Parts: sequence; structure tokens; C-alpha cells
Amino acid sequence: MFVWKSGKDMMKQFLLAILLCCGGAATAQQAVSLAAMEEALKKPAYDILNAEEFPDRFRADSLFTRGLVRALRTPYSFSYHFDSLTTISQLYAPDSSFRIFTWQLQMEDLSHYRQKGAIQMRTKDGSLKLIPLYDYSRYTENPVDSVRDNQHWIGAVYYNIIQTAYNNRKYYTLLGYDANDARSAKKWMEVLTFDDAGNPQFGGRYFNYRNDSIKPYQPAYRFCFEFKKEANAKLNYDPELDMIILAHLVSEEGDTRKKYTLVPYGTYEGFRWQSGKWVHVPNINEVDPRPSVNPDQRRGRGN
Repeated sequence: MFVWKSGKDMMKQFLLAILLCCGGAATAQQAVSLAAMEEALKKPAYDILNAEEFPDRFRADSLFTRGLVRALRTPYSFSYHFDSLTTISQLYAPDSSFRIFTWQLQMEDLSHYRQKGAIQMRTKDGSLKLIPLYDYSRYTENPVDSVRDNQHWIGAVYYNIIQTAYNNRKYYTLLGYDANDARSAKKWMEVLTFDDAGNPQFGGRYFNYRNDSIKPYQPAYRFCFEFKKEANAKLNYDPELDMIILAHLVSEEGDTRKKYTLVPYGTYEGFRWQSGKWVHVPNINEVDPRPSVNPDQRRGRGN
């Protein structure tokens, strides 16, 4: 089961106590109200993933979505962490310009999943700017084919976010999981940017690698890593190497076209951010773990 670990409730209680003792009455009341709404969200958040019957999961998803939006309408809710909702992924951008909520709903046939999500932007006046994400995966035959907006999002439950920069523009690379179907799972690398109007744009020509039978055929506007359901192949950011590391995959049947047969081989390849692209590194054992990096490309700086 794919579950995200929460923060410590003791810390949250401590922060609430500080607000009550030292903050203004309005701020303290908002914090107490958000804590109460978070408590009410716990059961539907749990049932989305764990209820046995689809109608119960669907109902829980509806209740959770409405309740989350209601909670986020509280002024300055952006700073409130919903740590106890362990079945919901919640990631803040390294520069705290936004956070993104994602989760998944197992469909009625039990073999497919639909992802849900929303981006909450930080606002100066504490008002809510929320951008819903609509999973368009089931309506497209080629999910890596184009830049997409929030209405045509390729769904994933995000577990990491890496901020990079190039030519004074910020890039946020999202790493996500998709339970997909009964035989295979997927992990995604998705580069998120925002246009001049503040609208999210998912994807672009940000990947530099040679075509092979495992990776998406170029040109790919997002990177898909599909493998056998039980394999749990690695795809994550390594801060020491300053790279995204992924497992080398091999087919148990000798046919890499059958993604549900792909399993980790025990060695690793990767991607390193260079000049505005994630450049493929075939073997990370041959990489200097601490290369010199142009300050404009360093992770999380956003110069």
C-alpha cells in the first residue's frame, strides 16, 4: 500500500499553543478551526484508499474534496500542514511558492486508478488560489506527447519535488507514482512551470536521452518509468549526487516491450540537470558525486 508518513502531532499541538498564547485572536481561531477540519478529514481521507467497496471510496473522495476546499478557504491556510492525512500526498515547493496535494482512487474494476489533485498557490493576502488537477490519462493514447494544462493532467501521486533554474526561470520537477493496473505500476518525472499569468504547465522538452525499448520514445514531454507491479523500482532524487537516480530494468521474459515483466537489475542510471534539461547518465558509478555546478542551475536556488 502506498502511504505517506505524517509529521509529529506533538509539534502541531505545540505550534497551536504558541498561536493561542502569543498570536492574535483571529489567527489563533483560524488555527483551531483548521485543526478541527483536519480531524474531520481523517476518515474520508483514509477511506479513499482503504474502503472495500467502490461506492464507499467514491463517496469518501467526494467528502474529502469538499472538506479540503472548505478548509483551504480559511485565510492563510497555506501555512497549515495537514500532517495527519497520511493517505494524501502534500508537497511544498522548495521556495514555498505553492504546494500540491495528490491522491489516488481505485476504480470499480479494482485494476485501474484515477489520480486527483490540486495546487494551492501562496498569496500575499492569505486568500485562496486553488488550481484543480483533472486526470486525463484514460483519454489519451500517448501521455508523453505534449505540454498539458491542469485540465489535461497526466495523473500521479507525487512523492518528491526538485526545484531547478535556468536563464532566470524556475522549474519544478515532480516525481510521482501511479498504481496503474493489476500488472504494472508507473513512476513519472514531470517538469512543472508557470506561465506569465500564473497558470501551471506540465511537461516540455526537458529530457535528453537516447531512445531504447524501455524509455518513452523521443520526443517525450514527460518521463514514464513502467515496471512490474511488485518490483518497486527506484526513481528518486539523490541530494549527494545532485541527480535523479533510477534503477536499470530488465525483462523477466527477455521482452522489454512487456512493461509488466520489467524488474530492477541491481545497477542504476540517472538524470542530471544541465542547461535547462535533465541529461541522461547511463551509469552513475562513473559519475563524480560532487560536480561543479553553475549557480544558475543549482537545485532550489531559483536564480
